[in-house]
Amino acid sequence: MNILAIDPGNVESAYCVIDDDCRPLVFGKVPNEQLRRDLETRELVADVIAIEMVASYGMPVGADVFETCVWIGRLCEAAAREPQLVKRHGIKLHHCQSARAKDSNIVQALVDRFAKGEPNKGKGTKASPGFFYGFAADVWQAFALAVYVADVRAGGAQ
Repeated sequence: MNILAIDPGNVESAYCVIDDDCRPLVFGKVPNEQLRRDLETRELVADVIAIEMVASYGMPVGADVFETCVWIGRLCEAAAREPQLVKRHGIKLHHCQSARAKDSNIVQALVDRFAKGEPNKGKGTKASPGFFYGFAADVWQAFALAVYVADVRAGGAQ
C-alpha cells in the first residue's frame, strides 16, 4: 500500500509517496498547478492520499493562509480518491510527543527513527546516498505526514 502525502502551500506544495516500509519512493516540491495536473492525469497515484489541513489557532492570518486553503480544495478535487485531511497538531504529537514541536524537531525525530547514525541528517552523499537523500525544505513535512498516516493505519497512533 502506497501513501501520498502533501504539504500544501499557497504557491508550491511538497509531496512524498511512501511504501509499506515507509521508504520514500517519489518526492519533491513543485508549483501547485503542476501538482494538480499530476493528480488529475494520474501521474501521481497512491492507495491512500493525505493532505495537511490548515487549522485555526485563534490568531489572525494573512492572505497566504487563505490561498493555501483554496489550493487544498483544488488538490482534493483533482485527487483520484478522497484525501484524508490531517491537522499539523496530530503530526507534531505523533513524532515529537509535543504540540510545541518545530519543523527541526520533526526532522530530527524522523532521522532518529529511519536513519540514526547516518551522516548529513540521513541524506548521505551523492557517492553514498542515505535514506533521506534528496530531501529538502517541505519534503520533510510531507514525509512526516505520510509516516503519521502509515502509523495510524497500522494501529501505532491515534
